Amino acid sequence: MTAGTAGAIKPKAKIRLGDRVFSSSTVVAGSLILAVLAAVAIFLVVQSLPAIFAKPGTLPNDATNFWTFVWPLVFGTIWAALLALIIATPLSIGIALFISHYAPRRVAQTLGYIIDLLAAVPSVVFGLWGIATLATFVQPFYVWLGENLGWIPLFAPPISGTGRTILTAAIVLAVMVIPIMTAICREVFLQTPRLHEEAALALGATRWEMVRMAVLPFARSGIISAIMLGLGRALGETLAIAMVLSPALIVKFAVLQAQSPNTIAANIALQFPEATGVSVNALIASGLVLFVVTLLINTLARYIVNRRKAFSGAN
Repeated sequence: MTAGTAGAIKPKAKIRLGDRVFSSSTVVAGSLILAVLAAVAIFLVVQSLPAIFAKPGTLPNDATNFWTFVWPLVFGTIWAALLALIIATPLSIGIALFISHYAPRRVAQTLGYIIDLLAAVPSVVFGLWGIATLATFVQPFYVWLGENLGWIPLFAPPISGTGRTILTAAIVLAVMVIPIMTAICREVFLQTPRLHEEAALALGATRWEMVRMAVLPFARSGIISAIMLGLGRALGETLAIAMVLSPALIVKFAVLQAQSPNTIAANIALQFPEATGVSVNALIASGLVLFVVTLLINTLARYIVNRRKAFSGAN
């Protein structure tokens, strides 16, 4: 056997038992997630069919068909989530920028811990805070808005006397989604190539100009993914919305009135204990609609993150 032939033959690596067990465990765990997701989807579809094809008058609230029943709930879910994002997005970006580029190291670490801990607060606590404190606090402001800006359809009277409106629910949702949005934005801002920041400062840019020209363009897709993940979180919130709102199956954009559009998750939580027959199927079918909407939003967010992955590692 020549030296060249001997060098071409590579010894076969011995597979250890621990490696084999670990590899098999990861495959089983990944397959289990897919199986659970498929099982949930199949259950929702099968249980939704009786409601989707139900006869007029058999659905809750005397709806003529399932889509008539679910449309106000879809509108309320999306409307509340959008209001929450309008409030939470600038706050999350501002907090993340302060932590990553402005605050002293110790202050940034402490504030980062506080933001992360805020994500661990249960939904029911936010709901209680919204009812007991926030609604009472913002009600005089709602009255002022109605008196001075009531000509705008969003602030049209009559104004709620309790403050439990969809705008209050949106504020509660905003507080709940700020931690996840801030955490994502903070990590993306910290990944900005150091050379880009130093080049901007070397050319005479102020700190804000450096952030505007180097950090924000680099983090644009990361900010979008944070917004969409926050949207997915807001769409599925249940207890806080159910506790704060005085819901009704209506479609309207006014945010200060007592009767507010309900959300799918809150409606399921409130109606399911007393539901029977086709009403149960209608609630499950509305859950299927929420499942599809949330899945599409999270898929789109993952797509945006993957598109930016190569550039995000440029530092």
